[in-house]
Amino acid sequence: MSEDETLFERIIAGEIPADVVYQDDTTFAFRDIRPQARVHVLVVPRKRYRNVAELAAADPRLLGDVVATARKVAELEGILESGYRLVFNTDRDAGQTVFHVHAHVLGGEPLGLFGAPDED
Repeated sequence: MSEDETLFERIIAGEIPADVVYQDDTTFAFRDIRPQARVHVLVVPRKRYRNVAELAAADPRLLGDVVATARKVAELEGILESGYRLVFNTDRDAGQTVFHVHAHVLGGEPLGLFGAPDED
């Protein structure tokens, strides 16, 4: 793998096997190898951007494609009606480890609150 090539680019190219859930002309969705919920699918744009902020600034339409694919994944996985969480980690402090923007689609079970509960 070249210095500039990411793991996700190799998965998209078929060089590394993945459990593919969905793909189209602009996006690619596959199961996370370390799932954090019963359903945990990653959605990546085929074109590489470092993080969601970079993608939003450069190509808002492609960001829309990523979100639309996340919805399609939720539908295919049977969690569209029960609910799902869509997470983008942006840079190291947020836990991003592969610097090719990707959305985590999580669901299939109650996920609870996100973040610290209010102290009322």
